[in-house]
Amino acid sequence: MGYKLAGYDVLGNVEIDPRVMEVYQRNLHPKYPFTMDIRSFLELADSRLPKELFQLDVLDGSPPCSTFSMIGKRESGWDVEKKFREGQAAQRLDDLFFWFIRVADRLRPKVVIAENVKGLVSGNARGYVNEILKAFQDAGYYTQLFLLNSAAMGVPQKRERVFFIARRKDMNCKPLVMRFSEPPILFNSVRSDRGKDVVGKDFELLKMAHDSDEYVSWVEQRIKNTHIGNFRHIISDTEIAPTLTSSGTDYRKIDKKALSDEDCRNIQTFPQDYDFYNQNPRYICGMSVPPVMMAQIASCVCEQWLSGKAVAGDGL
Repeated sequence: MGYKLAGYDVLGNVEIDPRVMEVYQRNLHPKYPFTMDIRSFLELADSRLPKELFQLDVLDGSPPCSTFSMIGKRESGWDVEKKFREGQAAQRLDDLFFWFIRVADRLRPKVVIAENVKGLVSGNARGYVNEILKAFQDAGYYTQLFLLNSAAMGVPQKRERVFFIARRKDMNCKPLVMRFSEPPILFNSVRSDRGKDVVGKDFELLKMAHDSDEYVSWVEQRIKNTHIGNFRHIISDTEIAPTLTSSGTDYRKIDKKALSDEDCRNIQTFPQDYDFYNQNPRYICGMSVPPVMMAQIASCVCEQWLSGKAVAGDGL
């Protein structure tokens, strides 16, 4: 969606989850959709791939990243196979980035963009970054690494993400420059008129929340006088919304209600007419790069590398 906002055409996509593919097709109408594992896509003969998918302007991907999240299992989840909601066979997540780079090596796009969580550049995970950079190098790409916060890019959400942006070695162009300083957009400017009703334990805790409480766990800790880990935010109108995750629940301080589907869509900058079909809007939004964030990046790539100023040549 961000690429479309920036004026690109979405030619095709590879998606393993048929339910998510349905949502993708309803909204983006890719000319060449492939519902399959990326490894199965790589096994397809060249004769089964449209010529338009070779020598693309941009190949974009977000290899699944939960094993690198700062709030996940991190190292204990690496090299481990598990099953996911998509219903595919058990698999590892930490090696999918390298399969994505194999797609780039085969299709030879001018530019490759890959997004991941901030945790990928923290602690022991930095070793994976070095392996990823080497894989891009071996595939024939110069790669730059950016840590960006969507809150400075016209998005009403604090969401830090890492972007690998690689250009093919025959692209005769200067390194990409990306500096963003958009004014902050506070929650009150995107909050919907009404949130979702809260039931159960959190309903009782929210009734006892103080104006200074930023998490539901802070209320429970005060009552029980013990430490409780909890990431359910209580969002104030005067702050930028925190990172929207694909699961869990966050609350609105103004009325002690849960975020509405409209709140999630607005925080993530999805279009007002986006068709979530039969999927949970929070899940789709939380699993996505905010379209406005991606549009900013895509615009920089187009202006600096794809506008005609950068042409195939001897490289740098």
